[in-house]
Amino acid sequence: MITPLTNNHKKHLRGLGHTLSPLVLIGKEGVSTTLIGSIEDGLQAHELIKVKMGKGCLLDKKETAQSITAQTGSSLVQLIGKTMLFYRPNPDNPNSISLQLP
Repeated sequence: MITPLTNNHKKHLRGLGHTLSPLVLIGKEGVSTTLIGSIEDGLQAHELIKVKMGKGCLLDKKETAQSITAQTGSSLVQLIGKTMLFYRPNPDNPNSISLQLP
């Protein structure tokens, strides 16, 4: 688990995430091991990713976000509608966002 993000960090990450397209779409199957694997891969490569719940997904969005956060060790930066923004720093990435946080 990473250290909690400050409000300034969240504000900065929301700005960076505004232009991102959803990298992972949650379907009617909900949060599965395959979905968690896709989110893990996205976080490893990009650090900051958007995840969107599809129209067929009937899960509660807050519970889904908490489940993903717990299973991936990431931080939920933002939850608007059915779109979630997750962040997890990658210390192996030389262009890490965490190096640019205010």
